[in-house]
Amino acid sequence: MRATGEHTAAVPIPAPPQLPAPGAVTEDAAEKERRRRRRAPRRTKQAAAQQEEPAAAAGPRSCRSMPPMHVSAPLDAEAVEEEEAAGTSRSCPLLPTPSPVEALPVAGMGRGAAGRRFFQSHWPEQAVEEAIKAYCTIEGIPVDVLITGVAQNRAIEGDLVAMTLEPVAYWTRMKGPNITCNPAIGEGSAVREVGETNGNHDGKKGQTDANCRFGNCSNGQPVSDRTHYRHKNSGFSKAVTCENGHATVPENCGKDSGEGKSEASRALHRICSMVYSNPSRRPTGKVLAIIKKSPRRDTVVGFLAPFAVCPDPEQQKNQMSMLPKRMNHRASSYFSGLILLLPADSKFPHMVVNVSTLPDSVRNHLEEGDAAKELVAAQISDWNEESLYPCAHVIQLLGKGGQVKTHMDAILFENAISDAEFSPESMECLPDISWKIPQEELEVRKDLRNVLTFTIDPPTATDLDDAISIEMLSGGIVRIGVHIADVSYFVHPETALDAEAQIRSTSVYTLRRKISMLPLRLSEDLVSLNPGVDRLTFSIIWDIDPHGNIINRWIGRTVISSCCKLSYDLVQDLICSDGTKFKSASSLQVHGIFEQDDVIKSLRCLYEISKNLKEIRFKGGALSLETAKLMIQFDEGGAPCDSFRYERNDACFIVEELMLLANMSAAEVISNAFPNCALLRRHPEPNLRKSREFEAFCARNGFELDGSSSGQLHLSLSRMKEKLKDDPVLFDILMFYASKQMQSAEYFCTADLISKRDDWAHYALSVPLYTHFTSPLRRYPDIIVHRTLNAVIEAEKMYLKHRRSLTGQNGFNTASCEMMHGCFTGLQFSKDAAESKEGSEALSAAAKKFKVPSPDNLGEVAEHCNERKWASRRAEDAGQKLYMWALIKRKEVLVANARVLGLGPKFMSVYVPKLAMERRIHYDEVEGLSIEWLEATGTLVLDSCRNRPPQRRGNQVKYRAFEEVAMMVNPSESIFSEEDEESGATEAGCDTAKSVLLSDEAVKVQVAPAVLPLVIQYLSEIPVVLHAIGGEDSALDIGVRLYMSSYFK
Repeated sequence: MRATGEHTAAVPIPAPPQLPAPGAVTEDAAEKERRRRRRAPRRTKQAAAQQEEPAAAAGPRSCRSMPPMHVSAPLDAEAVEEEEAAGTSRSCPLLPTPSPVEALPVAGMGRGAAGRRFFQSHWPEQAVEEAIKAYCTIEGIPVDVLITGVAQNRAIEGDLVAMTLEPVAYWTRMKGPNITCNPAIGEGSAVREVGETNGNHDGKKGQTDANCRFGNCSNGQPVSDRTHYRHKNSGFSKAVTCENGHATVPENCGKDSGEGKSEASRALHRICSMVYSNPSRRPTGKVLAIIKKSPRRDTVVGFLAPFAVCPDPEQQKNQMSMLPKRMNHRASSYFSGLILLLPADSKFPHMVVNVSTLPDSVRNHLEEGDAAKELVAAQISDWNEESLYPCAHVIQLLGKGGQVKTHMDAILFENAISDAEFSPESMECLPDISWKIPQEELEVRKDLRNVLTFTIDPPTATDLDDAISIEMLSGGIVRIGVHIADVSYFVHPETALDAEAQIRSTSVYTLRRKISMLPLRLSEDLVSLNPGVDRLTFSIIWDIDPHGNIINRWIGRTVISSCCKLSYDLVQDLICSDGTKFKSASSLQVHGIFEQDDVIKSLRCLYEISKNLKEIRFKGGALSLETAKLMIQFDEGGAPCDSFRYERNDACFIVEELMLLANMSAAEVISNAFPNCALLRRHPEPNLRKSREFEAFCARNGFELDGSSSGQLHLSLSRMKEKLKDDPVLFDILMFYASKQMQSAEYFCTADLISKRDDWAHYALSVPLYTHFTSPLRRYPDIIVHRTLNAVIEAEKMYLKHRRSLTGQNGFNTASCEMMHGCFTGLQFSKDAAESKEGSEALSAAAKKFKVPSPDNLGEVAEHCNERKWASRRAEDAGQKLYMWALIKRKEVLVANARVLGLGPKFMSVYVPKLAMERRIHYDEVEGLSIEWLEATGTLVLDSCRNRPPQRRGNQVKYRAFEEVAMMVNPSESIFSEEDEESGATEAGCDTAKSVLLSDEAVKVQVAPAVLPLVIQYLSEIPVVLHAIGGEDSALDIGVRLYMSSYFK
């Protein structure tokens, strides 16, 4: 099980012998145990409160000093006999009691009092392995398992751990039922909770996975609990498949272990029965051993601080107890040789750093008191049983906090993204500057240089990796080609360049910064499909009738010459303008033998065909969650100055439809030819629990939702959009929640799911087979797919050559159907040809020639590409948030309207349409503010309170200032200066895109502040103020406060 948050996976282990028997645990004993735990030194008020939050609140809050750990998995109940069970299953043989681990002396860092241990020793590897063999899974548990405090036993986010469930009496209570008490739900395919937003990179191309989109969670960050299929040959997963939030039984687990599968099934069923029997409780557990440490231990970013900075007195007491008594005072931490590291990611615990390992400059800053503003990169070096804190080693100084460059470097470090130059060995793999296409290469490729071909990209794009061609045939048939830069011609397997590209796996785009997967000399020169030059490409060509039906297909290696480079806006103008005069005609430069009219006519034909293809795709059940994307504008100095919403136009969909068609064609070919070693991309069905929450949300607001399939979900959303055309904000909220239920698409090797063909499908696209073929310059999986296609084409040629020889010997003059259309790459795959002796030998020889990865290696490649894809997504989202934070900080405050999504006696959740994010406003225990929560009607009343509420004896409540919750202005004042208003009006008149922050109603028609008393209900619209938080000495964030008005300010 992976600890807390983004990557969690777990293995249930029987409880150690010293735990009380489940049946012997009484309610009184359980209550005493809970009281004892509340008195534990590591159990802070925040950690205790987090267990009481419902599952719908996006999980419990993290305790900074020891974050909680979640495990989420769907129900996959089987019809097995029910047995009484209260904590852990007894169907698994008891493990041998772990022998005590001798405590090793630790010098200096993190050593507690002699003989005192804060944590239990980890179980020996042998004991864990024996438990794993008998007790394989935790798949099927429909709720998160909560692990808090010392029960986490030094595991951090991303660790793969073995755990045990606690008795039911110790499970934490939730305010409401976390699941429907119906054991029948979830009997379909397992769903894994993940988050991924597959948008364009730097405006690059149509989204090939445009529908695998996710909204932001409550803290504005993308949903981070991602999962993908764990490769069966990667270490621990030989016994149990567990990764990123889930543990699953491999297909052959039952076969290998005899009765192991039935034992695991019975154990799983008992655990699920306990969960359904206690719908108001959340399961809790304990970590027994760390099986595999997370790479995130080596990518910690944070701020240095003395021990005295902890705001919680209980944490200060815990910190001081870790130090020798002679140094137990606030200023002693530096002189004792220790200093605290406060990670920017709240999922990590506080850490201890040895001052002697710091550079001299940092130590000087420590003495001067300025080190708290230094952002550093560190790695966890050790964490023993006698220390409450892990020991960290600072490996790099990133710079002063609050600076955009410093935080961007931190984002890259946290996600293990390197922007270093390519190695000399990699650059030596490229041809020299004078390279030209060899004549022999031109002779073996189909020559398409006289076919009308062009590229459509953003105006700033420099690495053009796809082009489109079109030819008019007789009978209304149109021949359309998608031509992709032949990167595999230059990047050969088992070379330094291939190894470095595989490590990077993907290009990373962070608004003002691009980190390429391949050297710029290759991506922007040798293979970029620039107009007027010959380029090597990999092409898929279709013959399409006027109704959008494909009647023929050809796949092979080609040489093209693009006649022009088009931008999306230019194409939009050309396909939508009437007459022969166009606003942008002067910017249309055509090379070669074609004229402007040829290009314009071809674009309009492509537009009509793409509409037919799109209509066919959505009739087939495709789903679209397309929403406007928030973009940021920069001034001449590179500082963010404004933001706007960008909506893709019809020109984008021309490219998207053809790229989708190419990817689906490539997936069909390689999976048919190499069913055991094809690299495909799957998109699982929506998360069951979140789907039910979305259905409840729609029903509560009077909308009918049919989520039985992707097509029905799309139709339901379309009807909602029509119904809410006068309330676009509410529809944005619906799309926000619809995106939350989606899981991420992921790469996989077909051998890993060979017996589960239904799991190969792509839910959002509603197709059985899908892969990535169209962007080899920025995605390593596309290069693998190109090599596999090369092998298929080579095998097809070898097989057809053999058939011709047989035909000549037998005296036949008519070519077979296989020869006419291609037995492996045509529309009709010849299974007989592939399974024949000649066909299988040809495929095997071609795979060896082009070094198609074996199933074992391909599974590991897919796993790595998934991890890198999610890392790049996290970096891109964090970069977006960073620049938005910098923009808001530059403006100091920004006013906006927000919609209330959730209400309660302590906080409300609001959705800010301008930033497409959800935030919380906590209003409990605020000085000068009275709260009246009417639960029966779901109404909140906020009013001023001049007298502080009386306190009970011994109950010291620290009230927060009113300014932390609301920004109060005098009705005669305005927070906008005349300069802001003028700049907003000016930008609104000259910008083609709609500005969100400066040029909308917040400036031209100022958002009116609310007044007290304020009555708020569900979905009410309230004015809020956005402000930048942290950055200089703590993690940065975007905060939201109420925007209020009063003459008594």
